[in-house]
Amino acid sequence: MAAPMAPARTPDTTVHEEHDLDRPWVTVVWDDPVNLMTYVTFVLQELFGYDEPTATTLMLQVHHEGKAVVSSGPREKMEHDTSRLHAYGLWASYQKDA
Repeated sequence: MAAPMAPARTPDTTVHEEHDLDRPWVTVVWDDPVNLMTYVTFVLQELFGYDEPTATTLMLQVHHEGKAVVSSGPREKMEHDTSRLHAYGLWASYQKDA
């Protein structure tokens, strides 16, 4: 008679999961061929309350580098920020901060 097998252990991921929960999420605006640079600057001011120089710097980062992080925080807030940017016609996504 064979000995009963012990139940398989699952890896302990508690520490990893807690670390992931602590890592903030970010909202990224992507360059697109549609929106004018002045419009992107306006939207960043309107939605996030950036002053004109900050909004302009972020817009230029989008224009020259293809993307810019415009907000960070909990996932639910980044989902909301992404939805608001979509409502203004901007290309945006959210992801865990690297």
